[in-house]
Amino acid sequence: MKTSGARLIAGALAAGVGMGFGAAVGAEFRGAPPAYAQQEGEEASIVRVARQVTPAVVSVTTANGAGSGVIIRADGVILTNAHVVGNSRQVEIGLANGQRIAGRVLGGDPTIDIAVVDVEGTGLPTAALGNSDQLQVGQTAIAIGNPLALERTVTRGIVSALNRNQEQIGLDELIQTDAAINPGNSGGPLVNTAGEVIGMNTVVIRGGATGADAQNIGFAIASDRFVPIIDDLREGGSAAEERAFLGVTTFTVNDDVRDQFGIDTEAGALVGDVVPGSPADDAGLR
Repeated sequence: MKTSGARLIAGALAAGVGMGFGAAVGAEFRGAPPAYAQQEGEEASIVRVARQVTPAVVSVTTANGAGSGVIIRADGVILTNAHVVGNSRQVEIGLANGQRIAGRVLGGDPTIDIAVVDVEGTGLPTAALGNSDQLQVGQTAIAIGNPLALERTVTRGIVSALNRNQEQIGLDELIQTDAAINPGNSGGPLVNTAGEVIGMNTVVIRGGATGADAQNIGFAIASDRFVPIIDDLREGGSAAEERAFLGVTTFTVNDDVRDQFGIDTEAGALVGDVVPGSPADDAGLR
């Protein structure tokens, strides 16, 4: 999520460069506290995942705001949200060792809110990609990112639901989680207890978004949505060119909608918003 703007969208981006990264990370990640050896079960797995994945999480800053990302290849390939980078071609990447370096946006797909950024480096810390099709409701989910500029914050929750749709922002097949997500988490990884990236944190609902005082309702893009298109985005392509995309936000016609808008039909969808520059916009749909 950018730290600016009306939408509360969450994010985290990771990258590292050059020799001596491990040494530079230093006290924050080096060695285990005395209590660690006595931890068991889920607590021990969460501590292990935090130590394993956090070095690969970075901040992503543009002229319009900041978010997060995660390094997935040791030669400097980083994933983040398309809404984090916006129209920028150059971004600033903040590494876990305190370095701030230039990143180049290789490509993005706003229809699923994914972008790929490249930085120069070798032997960088990485996070492994996992399969979201293996997820079960109720399993542990761990979010890592830079909420409210608090770099590399770790929060833990569960997978609350699968295949959620967010009509307000036009995304679907999302993972719902109650792991705390806040502005700045966007683009950061949602991982399982094996330390595998199963999703990318992208949006959170707050009070008023659903007419209720909602809290800790966050959503992540499932890894099975973005893993297959990473190579295309690295080459500057966009999966939007190969996938049907109308570009509208719709609301199902029910009794409340019929009464509010005076609609006679018994079924259908009401257009609530049109994405600028989308096929629907080009066709004149309003």
